[in-house]
Amino acid sequence: MLSETLTEGLERYRIGPKIRELRQGKKLGLVQLGEHTGLSPAMLSKIERGVLFPTLPTLLRIALVFGVGLEHFFVENNGTTVAVVRKKDRLRLPDRPGETSPAYYFESLDFPVTDRKIEAYYAEFPANARPSEEHRHAGVELIYVLRGALTVSVDGAPTTIGEGDAMYFDSGASHTYASSGRSACAAIVVVAPA
Repeated sequence: MLSETLTEGLERYRIGPKIRELRQGKKLGLVQLGEHTGLSPAMLSKIERGVLFPTLPTLLRIALVFGVGLEHFFVENNGTTVAVVRKKDRLRLPDRPGETSPAYYFESLDFPVTDRKIEAYYAEFPANARPSEEHRHAGVELIYVLRGALTVSVDGAPTTIGEGDAMYFDSGASHTYASSGRSACAAIVVVAPA
């Protein structure tokens, strides 16, 4: 049980409402967020309502899902934003938690930045992997292929792009990704939320 002084000090950061804002911005339910973090929806609800304050490891699990650093919850950004993300510091995640044969792996390229205007990822699509699950989200998406070939289906219409090609589309439309050809594909994916 936290003392009144500690509780008041933690409430000042509004961690729960910041998590709720991130979750709703991604159009995720508590159950979906729980699947990505390994935390129960009940615990996430208590955190969002300020009934429970997360430990730093728990908060980091939540932050990684949204591609933000811990400072997102503790610092107000009032100045010029500059962030460097070293390759060694990036975390490689599968498209679906716990998946043994993922459709792709991704690494956030801008996770330390709070209040991002875009989300940038390095993505690898293994050769012969199944297509990603069909999904949609508000905003637009730009994909730039670094190597290999990638088939992107938007509203059921497939387009294959190769090394050096780029594709821009409304990500509110249902879409999937799959590597094409016999080799893996690597791409930069930039999402600009609406």
